[in-house]
Amino acid sequence: MSLRINDTAPDFTAESTQGTIHFHEWIGDGWVILCSHPKDFTPVCTTELGYMAGLQPEFAKRNCKILGISVDGVSNHEAWSKDIEASQGHAVNYPLIGDPELKVVKQYDMLPAEAGETCEGRTPADNATARSVFLIGPDKKIKATITYPMSTGRNFDEILRLLDSCQLTASKQVATPVNWKQGDDVIILPSVSDEAAKATYPDGWQQPLPYIRIVPQPK
Repeated sequence: MSLRINDTAPDFTAESTQGTIHFHEWIGDGWVILCSHPKDFTPVCTTELGYMAGLQPEFAKRNCKILGISVDGVSNHEAWSKDIEASQGHAVNYPLIGDPELKVVKQYDMLPAEAGETCEGRTPADNATARSVFLIGPDKKIKATITYPMSTGRNFDEILRLLDSCQLTASKQVATPVNWKQGDDVIILPSVSDEAAKATYPDGWQQPLPYIRIVPQPK
């Protein structure tokens, strides 16, 4: 079954480079980025995991954990992590889930049920659809998902921006317009009545169209 925004993220228990993870319990009351990779020792993913490690303090400031998953075992992840640090300049300081039986990637609809039950003999191309990022909130629901081809490195600065936007919506009932970045104006959610909006924004708002109410980003 396909996963959509606002679906509950499937729970799982799996081994990782930092021990056993019971996913929902591990999330706790924070946010999480779950980032999948089709195979260890692949070039584009190596650059991504290193860059994500460099951004980890920024995610931590936002009460967001990072969790990687690749369709290989934990011992391979540990060897790959050494390559990542040597080539990218950042140690992988977050857990990497081992999924050699393809259980988690199937739960997250990244591989079909008929993909088998082992990573053995599978090439990166066989797992090409395991290239998704899931942003999951404290309520364990999927807030966003992005899938890339193997040939295109993911933009984790954009994923950080996405996290900022989703957290702002959750806390302040505002949406973020095209190309928004921290500090830019935002849009009051359509679900917020004018009466309720006036209580929060007594100075009013810009309204270029009846359904667009623009205000400075709330603190």
